[in-house]
Amino acid sequence: MGLTSAELIDLVLDAGTWTSWDTPPSYAAIPEAYAADLARARERAGTDESVVTGEARIAGRRVAVVLSEFRFLAGSIGRASAERLIAAVERATREGLPLLAGPASGGTRMQEGTPAFVQMVRIAEAVTRHKAAGLPYLVYLRHPTTGGVMASWGSLGHVTVAEPGALLGFLGPKVYEVLNGRPFPAGVQVSENLFAHGLVDGVVPPDELAGLVDRVLTILDLRPEKSPRSAETSLASAERSPGDASADASDASADGGDFSAVDTWDAITRSRRADRPGARALLRIAASDVVPLNGTGQGERDPGLIIALARFGSAPCLVLAQDRREQAHQPLGPEGLREAQRGMKLAAGLGLPVVTVIDTPGAALSPEAENGGIAGEIARTLGTLVNVETPTLSLMLGEGNGGGALAFLPADRVVAAQHAWLSPLPPEGASAIVHGDSDHAAEMAEAQRVLAVDLRQIGVVDRIVAESPDAADEPETFCRRVGAVLEDELLALLASGPGEPTARAARYAG
Repeated sequence: MGLTSAELIDLVLDAGTWTSWDTPPSYAAIPEAYAADLARARERAGTDESVVTGEARIAGRRVAVVLSEFRFLAGSIGRASAERLIAAVERATREGLPLLAGPASGGTRMQEGTPAFVQMVRIAEAVTRHKAAGLPYLVYLRHPTTGGVMASWGSLGHVTVAEPGALLGFLGPKVYEVLNGRPFPAGVQVSENLFAHGLVDGVVPPDELAGLVDRVLTILDLRPEKSPRSAETSLASAERSPGDASADASDASADGGDFSAVDTWDAITRSRRADRPGARALLRIAASDVVPLNGTGQGERDPGLIIALARFGSAPCLVLAQDRREQAHQPLGPEGLREAQRGMKLAAGLGLPVVTVIDTPGAALSPEAENGGIAGEIARTLGTLVNVETPTLSLMLGEGNGGGALAFLPADRVVAAQHAWLSPLPPEGASAIVHGDSDHAAEMAEAQRVLAVDLRQIGVVDRIVAESPDAADEPETFCRRVGAVLEDELLALLASGPGEPTARAARYAG
């Protein structure tokens, strides 16, 4: 067993700020043996039930907290503990508080059977309503968490991290062994394996939990109270639409102006430099309070996709970034696209803008990718990004090959680095189709108008960030320059709210 609920309260919450919300539990007529079990559990655990609830402060910020106490009948959930848990979630929702959950439980209380088991429905519904109100729900999975708890309030977090080495899973290994006559395979139901399969966002020691919660809530505190779609929203978006002359003049003044002399093949060559700063450098240098997330939550993760909560200056966002270096070894596959879709939906639920970063040698071209439905996932990612009800900003950072790049493009605003580009295929591939060789790659790239400056002329790109003369020659300065532009754009988007799907798509009509 890990830390008790009292020990976790002392370790994670600001000293002296814990206030219990609990009232004495109420039980219907129960068998004498069960009453004796409850009495022994109270004495052993030092709590009156398997769940403790209340509020406290983390880094000075008011937070609602619900914690399991495993020493009370293995943290099992009966009707009384379910009522306590639901009451706390509903109070957190009414009072507009972020909610931190720390389950550690064997699941449903066997002494109460099915009437206790079905309480998981009510718990899940209360948590879902809390999230629907735009309030953060953060989960710290503790050792051990299994059964109905793992399958309800343990698996619904906006952000979910786990205690190192914790036993986490649906079916307890002892139950599996009794039912099947053989032990459950070792190493499957542990935190680190769940992380490897994209089921949790991180593995975090208890003494680092407060810092993580603080970073997440610092980002979320920067959100405007509301970001609705409305007539005013559409008008504000239209005022910053592609092709607006005043916007173009402002961009030229701010970002270096005339890029018409950029040579197409030279730009493509520069974008492929191994030392060109990518998305990881951008986050490290230009962003603050970065909280990496991980996977789809459904058993998949793609190392070539970066998903993170972050802020650029005073602008919060959820970043979905392609890691060109990682993708050189493992191209973006259907798993990464499904992970991106999870990120977009998470951003909408939290009221955060989405920032997509395009920098890819192309999506995976393999039998595995075809079997995984990559074409359909590109389509679904496009559809999700076009329709997501939160502001969106796309950053063309470097290479932009094929459908893997296009899936991250449609947004309310599109910013591009000076040497960024977008093409249906690598220029060498286009040359092979048209000329039967790769010798005409430069000619094809120029003819296809792939550069950011070309895309700005037709309204696909709104703003170009200068490279002086090349991002690889000034990595820190370039990243900070991009970060400042992202902050400026995000603050404007947060003020105007999300654009209409039709407006997002309309820029490609020309």
